Amino acid sequence: MQRREKRGVFYLKLNKLEAVYVDQHYSLVVECKKGNRKAHFELYKLYSKAMYNVAVRILNDEDEAADVLQESFLDAFTRIGEFRQESTFGLWIKQIVINKSISQLRKRRFEFINVDEANLEELAEEDCVDEAELQLQVEQIRKAIQLLPDGYRIVLSLYLLEGYDHEEISHILKISENTSRTQLLRAKRKLIESLKKERSYIN
Repeated sequence: MQRREKRGVFYLKLNKLEAVYVDQHYSLVVECKKGNRKAHFELYKLYSKAMYNVAVRILNDEDEAADVLQESFLDAFTRIGEFRQESTFGLWIKQIVINKSISQLRKRRFEFINVDEANLEELAEEDCVDEAELQLQVEQIRKAIQLLPDGYRIVLSLYLLEGYDHEEISHILKISENTSRTQLLRAKRKLIESLKKERSYIN
């Protein structure tokens, strides 16, 4: 992989294909590195709401998410000089928020359900579900996700909502890729069951 950078525009060359993305807030980060407090505040305003939502999805607790949000931005601004801007500030702060959220969760001593690798294929076959079942009202799905066990909710959130793949999730959570896949399949199944029950209750 090769990388070139020019004033916030990043070029990643992978197998002869070049992907381009732009950090719209490159100049604000530069000002932050100079100690500009106004730039700190502007970055906080730009990203705080989205990062709070990330923390809530993982922690399922608004007070803890608010604490994690403050700690994450404090950490980011304290270490802003270490940020080499090889990615966007948004990606960087998001990783900090996720890591701190996971650390907070570990204090609860939550555990992932252990599964045998041999069961994964069987589980996948069981869970050939109708994806249309997920196309219900957003509020119903949000509430159903909140009711999932921690392990299920975290993997589902990281994979479906935050866009991480199983390799990345395995590194973040320090679990095997197989466990990540299984947690996701079981989370989907449990989510759909919950939504079906909700629909039956309403009807």
